[in-house]
Amino acid sequence: MWTREALEILADTNPRELVPIVLELQDHAQALAGRLALNSQNSSKPPSSDVYTKPAPTSLREKSNRKSGGQAGHAGHTLEQVEKPDHVKIHPLTRCPCGCGGSLKDQPVVRIEKRQVFDLPPQKLEVTEHQAEVKVCPRSGKEVSAAFPKGVSAPAQYGSRWKAWLVYLRVWQLLPLRRIRQMCADLFGQTVSEATVESAVVFAFEALAGFEAEIIRLILLTPVAHADETGMRVDGNLEWFHVLSTTMITWLGAHPKRGHEAMDAFGILPRFKGRLIHDFLESYFRYLCLHGMCIPHILRELNFLHEQMNQPWAKKMKDLLLEMHRFIEEQKKKTDRLSAAQLAPWLERYHALLKEGFAANPPAARTPGKRGRTKQSKAYNLLRRLERHENDVLAFLHDFRVPFSNNQAERAFRMVKVQQKISGTFRTRRGAEAFARIRSYVSTARKQDYDVFRAMTGAMAGQPFMPRGPTA
Repeated sequence: MWTREALEILADTNPRELVPIVLELQDHAQALAGRLALNSQNSSKPPSSDVYTKPAPTSLREKSNRKSGGQAGHAGHTLEQVEKPDHVKIHPLTRCPCGCGGSLKDQPVVRIEKRQVFDLPPQKLEVTEHQAEVKVCPRSGKEVSAAFPKGVSAPAQYGSRWKAWLVYLRVWQLLPLRRIRQMCADLFGQTVSEATVESAVVFAFEALAGFEAEIIRLILLTPVAHADETGMRVDGNLEWFHVLSTTMITWLGAHPKRGHEAMDAFGILPRFKGRLIHDFLESYFRYLCLHGMCIPHILRELNFLHEQMNQPWAKKMKDLLLEMHRFIEEQKKKTDRLSAAQLAPWLERYHALLKEGFAANPPAARTPGKRGRTKQSKAYNLLRRLERHENDVLAFLHDFRVPFSNNQAERAFRMVKVQQKISGTFRTRRGAEAFARIRSYVSTARKQDYDVFRAMTGAMAGQPFMPRGPTA
């Protein structure tokens, strides 16, 4: 806000001296306008940040000609009768319902018509009492007793299936502690404390140490993995969840840092030799693996430059990348790699658009007297990234195993963000780490078509499900 005194000083200033001030103010105003124009359609901001001013839908996905709903060949799911029902109720026919009122007691049964009703039985906890015999040793005269089964250590305790149910509700269904207590009371007539639920979660976390070691081993063998990171409140502080994901495996980790310090601490990426799909976070480029960029991230930036900054080259680059993607999807049906002759025209068009972009966005000149790196425009910075990391941006064009997006990693985070909406924060670092490991377990089980509750029951009984791998 300009004060009266400042305006009076400007009024007496030589017009030539006002030029750099006006230019600086113009740049500042443009930067502020750009920040206000950012939304989930033209940047990496999540849809939740749009609040009440939702932008008009501009999905990067193109409409297909298919109708909504199940497609031809889709396997439906219909409730069908079972061969051996749990209960059978006979409904005898003793009087004719046709209106004559005659007796049918002595008439033979021609056939039976069957209808089955699927319903829940009354729920209650089943109590198993373990009785260990106590005897007196004839030699020593001491009392000795039979051993109780492993894990049966208290006069009264919950079993592994019940504790698996509590963890299932907490980590897979993401129910708050209070609602878990209410559900257990309503369904089973058994109220559990929050401490009981949390202790079951801790038990599962410790039981899955071997599983986590195995999925890390499998990720190190996979040719393509997806990486991402998202913020989360832990004990009132901003910390970070990290993910490495494939179509068959999910690994999640929690750490106070976002960048290479966390990645080094996990010890996975320093050993990874495949291709890592991610956004342009600089920390990932520290690792000597191959890289691939999330193209939808770039498309959103190009959207912003075209719609808000009036940059024609950005629209052309967006269209080119989408055209490349459609071409590659068609070529995958015919071959596993493009020839040099097929690649050349695509690369030529890419380079021509970079040249057009740089011509419209030359680098900003260094301001005399200012130290440090010169601040560049969003357009110039994106162009530099597209030029510098060309092989990573166009990896999907060179290698058909490379996906167009990083959606695999982003899907793994969706339920983490749901948990954030539900609880707002994790109370402790230990709780965040437990959630990450257990969520890795159930997500991997789900990807490999393994029943989640069965997997959780096995973990609580000391026999966790072990995944298959590797696959991209």
